[in-house]
Amino acid sequence: MTIDILEERCTGCNTCVVACPDHVLDMGQEEQAPTVARPDQCQICFMCEVYCPHDALYVGVDAVRRDELSHDPLGQIRHDYGWDGASADPLRNFWRLGPLLREGVEISSERYARQKKRHEDPLFSEAKFS
Repeated sequence: MTIDILEERCTGCNTCVVACPDHVLDMGQEEQAPTVARPDQCQICFMCEVYCPHDALYVGVDAVRRDELSHDPLGQIRHDYGWDGASADPLRNFWRLGPLLREGVEISSERYARQKKRHEDPLFSEAKFS
């Protein structure tokens, strides 16, 4: 999994940071691109990519880098969901995401806490959290 922020397209609006339900991105300084601060917390919901008005983000599930793809996928998710003006009702199905995103946040938060604990406590055992 990879998250690419294309600085040549990014205006530093930080819309992607606000849209991310799992706090993967940190805000950039004045008109600078955000940073991918916690990639291990990403639940691959594509919300950052969908909300970016400048198609400056790419979330890759299988590709290591977007440059390795055979076509330019930027803006494809926005188009598929009608957020680029191609659909009269782009939000028609997004109400269904709420419970799924909440569950994803809980799962990744628990995973992040276990990883942090593992690094801080040499006596940490995964069996304690099973």
